Amino acid sequence: MCCPPSGRRRSSASSAAPRARSPAVTGRASPAPYGSTPGPTTRSASSSRAASPYRTTPAGAGSSGVVMTLFAVGFMTMSRYVRNAGAFYATVSRGLGKPAGSGAAMLAVVAYNALQISTYGALGVYATETFANYFHRDVPWWVFAIVGLVFVGWLGYRGIHTSARILGALLVLETVVLVVLAVYVLVKGGAGDWSAESFAPTRVFDPGNGAMFALVAGAFMGFEATAIFSEEARGGIRTVRRATYIAVGFIAVFYAFITWVVVMAYGVDKIAAAAEADPVNLVVAVFDRYVPAPITEVMHILLLTSAFAALLALHNAANRYFYAMGREGLLPRPLGRTHPRTKAPWTAGVVQTVLAAAAIVVFAVFGIDPYLGLLLWGSALGFLGIICLWALCSLAITRFLRREAPEAGIFRTTIAPGLSFAALAVVLFLVLSNLPLLTGAGTATNVLIVGLGVAAVVAGVARALYLRARAPRLYAGLAQTSVDEPPAGRREPVTGNA
Repeated sequence: MCCPPSGRRRSSASSAAPRARSPAVTGRASPAPYGSTPGPTTRSASSSRAASPYRTTPAGAGSSGVVMTLFAVGFMTMSRYVRNAGAFYATVSRGLGKPAGSGAAMLAVVAYNALQISTYGALGVYATETFANYFHRDVPWWVFAIVGLVFVGWLGYRGIHTSARILGALLVLETVVLVVLAVYVLVKGGAGDWSAESFAPTRVFDPGNGAMFALVAGAFMGFEATAIFSEEARGGIRTVRRATYIAVGFIAVFYAFITWVVVMAYGVDKIAAAAEADPVNLVVAVFDRYVPAPITEVMHILLLTSAFAALLALHNAANRYFYAMGREGLLPRPLGRTHPRTKAPWTAGVVQTVLAAAAIVVFAVFGIDPYLGLLLWGSALGFLGIICLWALCSLAITRFLRREAPEAGIFRTTIAPGLSFAALAVVLFLVLSNLPLLTGAGTATNVLIVGLGVAAVVAGVARALYLRARAPRLYAGLAQTSVDEPPAGRREPVTGNA
């Protein structure tokens, strides 16, 4: 293992910038990856036309776990040099240059906001169903979405410590309920045709599986939160690395196992037909069939709380990218302000909340389905953006570590990030090729989704080039902010390249 960097260069543009910090956060690098709230993640694997290859989702989860482990090796080695609230932005900037990093930053802002806003569609649908079940009254989805928006915004304003407690409790409850489901299915024998076919690596490339990869990526999305929140975590970089590897391993094993249980509950030969008949309630129906009614009722509540937990985590992530971009001058400076007491990026939180409210209003006014429209379209943009960011980071990590940390060894500097880049590039191609399966939308909508991502990258690159020409001091400070103090007598690491 390479020695951690012992110094840093800090420009005047970044040294005075406020840092998001929560004194109460101890021993926790991140509450949970955003996609790891298992309720909505498991259900989302069957929420679109992508449900047809659901039988291969366990293999997709396992293979994705291998890819993300390779990515994590390089990413965690890179984290010795980069500790920044905009983790992807800083990583790409150090490896591929500040214009590329700025493009990645804008893509991250768009991706996380799209994911967070789209999840309000899921919250609205789950809440409407639950309310109708208990009170026999129909309430518009957007009412519950706005109520959730207010609570999420308030908790984000309170800071990461409050969010971490809530996310941790909900994650444990959701995991327990899904484990209970697995036990009942296994004890009752499922559909009777036990098979490991769903784990066969060769099934990963079956037709239509590109959309499945996007949904599986949703399960892993956000494990880099350990680096994003490194500015607010105690316990040092070891805590960050440990949390990352645990997150990747747990998600891969648990998600593959639970999706396999669902396949076994229907039967390998019947899962596709069941998914086509009712993709939204595919997992819910397994509870109804195998689990006692009281546990099923708990599951319905946890679907709602799962969506809320995902919203809270995505809100925090989107805020911190807004905050990092505002702190560095890529977006308006007020976004880089923190609350004097909680140290949370409250201005960014207000902006993010307003954007989400505007999106909810637009979809409600035009009568667009909150699940098949808001959720699927927004999450498609988010998944594409995150997969693209992972690939860019892999390339940046290889370039940076080979140049600046050859002592880390060829596996960490070249092999692991190189393999993850190649695999993620293939996944990105497969997802783009199967985008209509993921969104269920026409060509115009799919072109708009891809176009928004491309526009974000172009805007970020253009902003960096503008700063390089018109504000060189501000440009020099991009991606430089770190929280590490240099031990005495050590060399300063290279902080970026133009």
